[in-house]
Amino acid sequence: MTAEAASLQSPFDELAWEKQGGLLPAVVQDADTLAVLMLGYMDRDALQATISSGHVTFFSRSRQRLWTKGESSGHFLELVSVEPDCDADTLLVLARPQGPTCHLGRASCFPQAPARSSFLGELDALIVARDRERPAGSYTTSLFEGGMRRIAQKVGEEGVETALAAVAQPDEELLGEAADLIFHLMVLLRARGLGLAEVEALLRQRHRG
Repeated sequence: MTAEAASLQSPFDELAWEKQGGLLPAVVQDADTLAVLMLGYMDRDALQATISSGHVTFFSRSRQRLWTKGESSGHFLELVSVEPDCDADTLLVLARPQGPTCHLGRASCFPQAPARSSFLGELDALIVARDRERPAGSYTTSLFEGGMRRIAQKVGEEGVETALAAVAQPDEELLGEAADLIFHLMVLLRARGLGLAEVEALLRQRHRG
């Protein structure tokens, strides 16, 4: 769970719970592709459970109880951030899906939901899958199983090689080393439970500042 998400533990009272009988609509987006995944409803307890557990949790209007997305399928939505809209009566939830979000086996409950076209986003999602599934014979699997020190060592090596290529090698070599560095850095972030969305959010925050 990010610091941004944790910061929402205090201003619950500032949200407009009374407008809809104690429930707020919660729009869930994929943190990496920005595709809209689903719409649910949260009460105070669901929002608190979402933040404290790191798994997106809703209030089921049909069952009249809290339910965590993925509690039966294992396809959890891992929380990245929560943000209220300008009227404080709707929540935008950024999350990383651990499998299909829709009960029909689709990535999104909205089949044609647009997504940001980004190969880096696709690669980040693949790295997440490799970390979760650890398929035999995968280089990414070998990195994760080598542990943090091994991954950090590779990032250091690739950083040095990128710097040397910038000084003494042609553009093709520099691009190749930069690609290797970015890949291993993404694996390092994922090994710490982080990803491109958090890096992008920090860069945006610094730019605004």
